[in-house]
Amino acid sequence: MKNIITLSILLLITALTYSQKKYKRADDFFEKMWYKEAAKEYEAAIDEGDLSQEIFQKAGDAHYFNTNMEGAYKWYDRLVSEYPNEVDSEYIFRYAHSLQGIGEYKLAKKWMKKFSSTAKTEDPRAEKYSQNNITVEDILNIEPQFTLRNLEINTENSDFGPMYFEDKLVYASAVDSSYYHKRQYHWNEQPFLNLYLGRINPLQTDVSLLEDFSKDINTKYHEATLSFTPDQKKIFFTRNNYNGDLGRDDEGINHLKLYSAILEEEDGDKVWTDIKELPFNSDDYSVGHPAVSVDGKKLYFVSDMPGSIGATDIFVVNILDNDEYTDPQNLGPQINTYGREMFPFITDSNLYFASDGHLGLGGLDVFESNYSNLNQFDTPVNLGAPLNSKLDDFGFIIREENNTGFVCSNRKSGKGDDDIYSFERTPIEKCSQSAYGYVSNNKTGERISGATIYLFDTKGAKLEETITGINGGYTFNTVINCKENYIIKAQKTGYSPNEKEFSTPNTNGKTEVPLGLETVNELIVEENGILKIKIGIIYFNLDKSFIRNDAAIELNKIVLLMTQYPKMVIKVESHTDARSPDNYNLSLSDRRAKSTKEYLVSQGISVERIESAIGYGEAQLINRCTNDVTCSEAEHQLNRRSEFIITKM
Repeated sequence: MKNIITLSILLLITALTYSQKKYKRADDFFEKMWYKEAAKEYEAAIDEGDLSQEIFQKAGDAHYFNTNMEGAYKWYDRLVSEYPNEVDSEYIFRYAHSLQGIGEYKLAKKWMKKFSSTAKTEDPRAEKYSQNNITVEDILNIEPQFTLRNLEINTENSDFGPMYFEDKLVYASAVDSSYYHKRQYHWNEQPFLNLYLGRINPLQTDVSLLEDFSKDINTKYHEATLSFTPDQKKIFFTRNNYNGDLGRDDEGINHLKLYSAILEEEDGDKVWTDIKELPFNSDDYSVGHPAVSVDGKKLYFVSDMPGSIGATDIFVVNILDNDEYTDPQNLGPQINTYGREMFPFITDSNLYFASDGHLGLGGLDVFESNYSNLNQFDTPVNLGAPLNSKLDDFGFIIREENNTGFVCSNRKSGKGDDDIYSFERTPIEKCSQSAYGYVSNNKTGERISGATIYLFDTKGAKLEETITGINGGYTFNTVINCKENYIIKAQKTGYSPNEKEFSTPNTNGKTEVPLGLETVNELIVEENGILKIKIGIIYFNLDKSFIRNDAAIELNKIVLLMTQYPKMVIKVESHTDARSPDNYNLSLSDRRAKSTKEYLVSQGISVERIESAIGYGEAQLINRCTNDVTCSEAEHQLNRRSEFIITKM
């Protein structure tokens, strides 16, 4: 898309300065974005015998930034073939893109993985291009949603950047009118870009040219990509750094700037007045491609300003009164990458944008990201073919209420350079999943109630939290995506936390994810939902409550355990069998419980860590052996027990 380079490479060029004197003429062409001339000079150097790594990089770049993927592939292929161990990861990325651009998806996939393994760890493209979660084949296999139609207004030159205005369409074009005939920009020898107004037909499928959009806004240089406030009384538009003449930075680069204007009525005519720069423009970097939110409170735009993650990022500001704005905020790595993010369009529920940093089919692809009222953006989704192609696809706008809109592309089936296409979208029924399961004890298999269960995405964002029920089961209400990875974590007092990563299938439904937990110590067990310390039987002499030596051995295990876990708090409960009078059993068990507590305290356990020490006599029998029931000695022994219940850890 040679003319989009006019607008977007202005955002990139500061990072692409070449200094070696032997390529000065070619480098000068490149810095001016005269890519065809630069390519000829670099290729001439190759013909004269220069086969250096640098010249292959530069020759490839001259074609790459002019969206000539065949030419880019030719020289990047020489680069990776002749310098296989010296190629920087950025050139592996560009080589993979050039392979996509010529339709070699299988080979491109290989080099994407190579890029992912060699890129810097902080490069967000590394994970996206690893194809661990989504592959090029997945994108190619997306069910087609769009029917595209080339518009009547397209010319042999560049036509792009559509935006709705009232019931019409405003767009940028390099149409060669008589008035503009002699003014051409050298990058691809086409006329300078201006804004035009077109009539949309009733079916929303075609557009016919009406007139220049505004003589107040159009100048002798570039105007393109615009957006309106909801009342359509204010416009934001992109223009070269121009105020009577082209402004340039210290390197001679003319950057882009954003301007605003107000629609007023003068003598019965509507005119755009009060044209002014936005305050966050700069002569040192570019700002362009505006998109106003549906409520008119936010302005999204593209820039390579300080704070950018990659070549160009999407930023946002709040629109205040009196032509004031908050400081620009980067949308962050969920949206922006080390590559180019361009041409945002915002609706009341989705952000659409073009990117070559997220995994795609080649060049710029159109992505969709759902967002909440808190401005949290979901993982961008590639909208697939035929909307996206192996070349550049961008400038997407849509009326979601009727699923019609416009998109731009420089695909070879068009009329000229960049063309505008109308589309009708047939939304795919979104595949959705939910997660459920149960938590059990790894050793006993007993279901664990009261465990806290968390659902996370793979980036660590918590999606939901719930508690297991009486049968250890849990269900999340959050709707999650198909064919994506998630993490479930479980924790409960007395147990070591556990987590499990799982993948959802590519079908609607529910995914079961069982988890197992183990207590932090083998002495800790759970019985009927209650955590207890399980030691050997504590024996007392007949009608006595003092701690015998054999009982002390068992109680010392509790002392050691409570020393290991200094936040542990317990309750001591003593029980008898049903033999002997009830009151006698109650008194005896209570003395034994308190004697047990005194022993633990004597061994260094703080008294505050023993919440209570109570005897229950025969009130809590665990079998049928009540008064006057004949039972064996072993059955009676089950009821003669001391229990150590954990209340805190």
